Amino acid sequence: MGCIVGSLACCISSAACSLCCACLPTCKNSTSSRIVYSLMLLIGSIIACIMLAPGLRDALHKIPWLCSEANCDEVVGYLAVYRVCFAMAAFFALFCLIMINVSSSKDPRAKIQNGFWFFKILIMVGICVGAFFIPNGDFGKALMVIGLISGFLFIIIQLILLIDFAHGWSESWVEKYEETESKCYYFGLLFFTVLFYLVSLIAVILFYVFYAHGDSCGLHKFFVSFNMILIVGVSVLAILPKIQEAQPRSGLLQSSVISVYVIYLTWSAMSNNPDESCNPSLVSGSHLGSVKLSFDYLTIISLLLFLFAVLYSSIRTSANSQVGKITMSEKTILQTETGSSNFKDEEKGGQTVWDNEEDEVAYSYSFFHFMLGLASLYVMMTITNWLSPSPNFSTLNANMAAVWVKMASSWLCILLYVWTLVAPLILRDREFS
Repeated sequence: MGCIVGSLACCISSAACSLCCACLPTCKNSTSSRIVYSLMLLIGSIIACIMLAPGLRDALHKIPWLCSEANCDEVVGYLAVYRVCFAMAAFFALFCLIMINVSSSKDPRAKIQNGFWFFKILIMVGICVGAFFIPNGDFGKALMVIGLISGFLFIIIQLILLIDFAHGWSESWVEKYEETESKCYYFGLLFFTVLFYLVSLIAVILFYVFYAHGDSCGLHKFFVSFNMILIVGVSVLAILPKIQEAQPRSGLLQSSVISVYVIYLTWSAMSNNPDESCNPSLVSGSHLGSVKLSFDYLTIISLLLFLFAVLYSSIRTSANSQVGKITMSEKTILQTETGSSNFKDEEKGGQTVWDNEEDEVAYSYSFFHFMLGLASLYVMMTITNWLSPSPNFSTLNANMAAVWVKMASSWLCILLYVWTLVAPLILRDREFS
């Protein structure tokens, strides 16, 4: 945490730097920068959530000098969420373009990436203020379409990070079990594997009871049945002898984690179906498909997954990352910390400075900002429950487009996980160990 505070303080002035940086611990530029950018995104997301806080609009109206009736309506509600998240996405898109092809910290643009935090915060705030001056018009509808596409892409990034996490978790505990022969790790793997499969099974039963119970819910029955078949298929695939021979530490823990995620996506998709007879998640409004915004369990789970994805991508560095199997690339947001250089900065009070990117950047600056831009729009869609603006902009409607986006994401998730299993068998000239 001291590293993060120092990054923020040291960028404002040399005086502040000399006063506070001497007491800070050793710090990597690559890690601290990613965490600070992630914190900016998280703070913006919290502000967007506040825009939907119950009673906020009425509270603002009680302050006569603050805003008029019309003005208060502009700074609360789902359109305010759209504007805040649009501002964050625009900020990260700008830096995504600026940081293209930065190869090391010797590039002048690397100093912008890893410093000048005060001015970057001002830029984000300025974009956010400007976003509230964008006329309503078709702003909501256009951003909804962009949000659907961006949300789909970010779900895929979530899946990639989840696969990396699952493989890393399993490999770590298997390795510790082999080294220490402690049964705690063995029973831990067994416990979580059974737990995740049990959660998936219970969820499937509940889906048939609540989301696929009538004759008119044939589409939901197909979704649940087909994804259940896919889950069974990948679980069997993960323990086939040939897969085990190519990847001895591949097992059911990874498959169980992916199963839970696919089940979550299935639930999330069915919760956006405008058919009230098949969707108990809808809170009915004045007409069919009109719903009220609420922070339900699905929203909370979505935000927790978003938090996991952003923070995991900020702190995770692995030379053997499963991301390489998926993207066929060595330069991703998960990358080994390379090119370190430790030295004492005597002029700034003896702080140990670790610029670990003098030879090569530890992660793709541009792709990291691209991911955060997608994450901003994913937050926008999550907070507003992936619902579509109605023509009069007073309500939101359940959205079949969101249903198909999430179901397509679940199928692509399965496909990507299968690829991590079969890639060593297909590409024998590549090293996947």
